Amino acid sequence: MTGSSGSARGSTEERILTTAASLFAQFGYNGVSTREIASAAEVNEVTIYRHYPRKRDLYLAVLGAELQRVQLRGELLTRLAEAQNGRTALTCTFELIATTLQQQPQLLRLLQYSALELGDDLDPLMRRHLGELVEVVARYLDPWIQRGELRCSNAKTLVLTLIAIVLSRGPLRRVFLGDAENLNSLFETYSEFCLA
Repeated sequence: MTGSSGSARGSTEERILTTAASLFAQFGYNGVSTREIASAAEVNEVTIYRHYPRKRDLYLAVLGAELQRVQLRGELLTRLAEAQNGRTALTCTFELIATTLQQQPQLLRLLQYSALELGDDLDPLMRRHLGELVEVVARYLDPWIQRGELRCSNAKTLVLTLIAIVLSRGPLRRVFLGDAENLNSLFETYSEFCLA
């Protein structure tokens, strides 16, 4: 009896997380209420609050679960490791980040909304989940910075900037560049600043 109760609890919590992830990615943190999440997940609001005392706790759980699914693609890391110059290393890094985030469109939207709506409150969560990705990629870029092929004093800052470019691509394109502009040309423009 205890096992099935625990299983039901797990499936209810999974349903809440899955539903909340979809709604938060679609409407943002401020664009959806716990009542709407409860209705869509077919639970009552009290059930949500039993698992997550505040809406913010639910949002952070959703974002944490999505961030845990981030997988670095091995072939792109291999290309980065085998880069023959700073430009190639920078391009591989950008492709790695863009591909990784674009393979998870729900995560990409959650991160975009998070930056707009929650700001600094997400720092510990982002550090915990994206920190490893940033560390790994920065290790590959650091030699090119040390050799003077990349104009940046800190490889982690460069990686974080590339992540920010991918996250801001949609809003930047729509507001400033029009639909003809794509992610690669945005990166090309930025990379000219980074190359020595």
